[in-house]
Amino acid sequence: MVTTAGVIAAGDERTAEAGAQMLREGGNAVDAICAAALTAFVAEAPLCGPGGAGVLLAGTAERMHVLDAFAEVPGRGLGRERSVPLHFHEVTVDFGGAEQVFHVGRGAVAVPGILLGLWQAHERLGRLPREVMVAPAVAAGREGCQPSEKMLGIIEIIRPIITLTPATAALFFDEHGAARLANPRLADFLEALAREGEPLWRASLGKALVEACGPQRGGLLTAADVAAYAPVWREPLRSPWGDDVVLTNPPPSSGGSLVTLGLRLASGPASGLALHELPWLGPRYATEVAALLSAIDRAKAHTRGDPLDDAAIEIARRTHERRRPLGSTTHLSVLDGEGMVAALTMTTGEGCGVTLEEFGIHLNNLLGEEDINPRGFHTQPAGTWMTTMMAPTAVLHRGRPSLVLGTGGSNRIRSALLQTLLHVLAHGRSLEEAVIAPRMHVEGDRLWLERQGLPEGTEDALRGQWAEVTALDRLNIFFGGVHAVGFDGALHGAGDPRRGGVVRRVG
Repeated sequence: MVTTAGVIAAGDERTAEAGAQMLREGGNAVDAICAAALTAFVAEAPLCGPGGAGVLLAGTAERMHVLDAFAEVPGRGLGRERSVPLHFHEVTVDFGGAEQVFHVGRGAVAVPGILLGLWQAHERLGRLPREVMVAPAVAAGREGCQPSEKMLGIIEIIRPIITLTPATAALFFDEHGAARLANPRLADFLEALAREGEPLWRASLGKALVEACGPQRGGLLTAADVAAYAPVWREPLRSPWGDDVVLTNPPPSSGGSLVTLGLRLASGPASGLALHELPWLGPRYATEVAALLSAIDRAKAHTRGDPLDDAAIEIARRTHERRRPLGSTTHLSVLDGEGMVAALTMTTGEGCGVTLEEFGIHLNNLLGEEDINPRGFHTQPAGTWMTTMMAPTAVLHRGRPSLVLGTGGSNRIRSALLQTLLHVLAHGRSLEEAVIAPRMHVEGDRLWLERQGLPEGTEDALRGQWAEVTALDRLNIFFGGVHAVGFDGALHGAGDPRRGGVVRRVG
């Protein structure tokens, strides 16, 4: 057996180790990311699972792919009259200094796609047997694991959701009420899926989805939704930056478009920006970056997942000029020694509180997240793709992969990614410095920031530019978790401490 050199950054030790194990067994970056993702379904169950969705960027410099396994709006063939009211209600989640309202219940469940996406990605780009790929997740599910400190914190944050039903609570707590992550039923299903493949998903799991969240139970899922769902292979969105090219998730994702817009505004000849000449994180640097965040926030209201048109770009440009002075998802990044890249962002939202008990699968609440339902809840036509802020991203430096990154964090994804990219590309900071640097986020006239690590005078300068500022004292999960790997003569990585980041190197 020949080991494949590589590096993986993830949000949990067991997740990262599963990917590293595939590299030791001679697998490539896609084998590693698929095994890590399946293991995360247990070890990072508060953030992701087979009842959710995701987006994968994978390939080599010569041929990069985006596999969009995000959620689809359910309701194909569903009439307007319903005999059962929609099962859909509010839950407030407290991030500690910042609150966010989510909607849960059977009526919040969109058609999940991540499990089919992983299967198709592995079939097309992986090389190890499926039985080998699922083995770490199967072991984790049967043996169970004590949640990491970060996972314990997230469990407490989403406790109002994951205790809505006994079947869901059993995935996160033992019989005595102590937090523990174990899922033997999911382990059994993954083993069967490795043997039987996609038909098992459509038959047994698809049937259970409709029975649990169909119109007779207050949901919207139909058998036609399950039969029609298919992940989509897309060409990545490309954005030049000097000798580098940034590749990310294209429309109908809004996140990738907004990140590339931010890079365009920062690097265009008319911008007048020279971030590399400004003291890093100092008052001028921070207010310039905050202006970029404001610009892409304004553009978001006009994209709604569509390609950025000239009007949206002009709105962003004007906002940027006016502003200038004169948080649940998880992410995995892998880069192997053969030059293959894999970056995967996954989510179940916060979960809807409903679990398919026979499979151990907690279902998503993506129809209940305001940020990805910009026209209002339950207004998007059945059978259409939902937009997402997810934007797994890679950077090619002179034609060679040099940086692979992504983040969880709901609507903060665009802000976390843009800032990390600017720290590296515009200011030449190390990957570790860029990931741990204090972050900001902008929505409308409100700015959030982390104080920890800001130079003297920076917060005061930002308060002088923004009417409403929320300052958090330490690095906070609210601002996402950028897990990144790179190559600068050697393979290296940086896991974001905000979300328990872990790095494993092989070879």
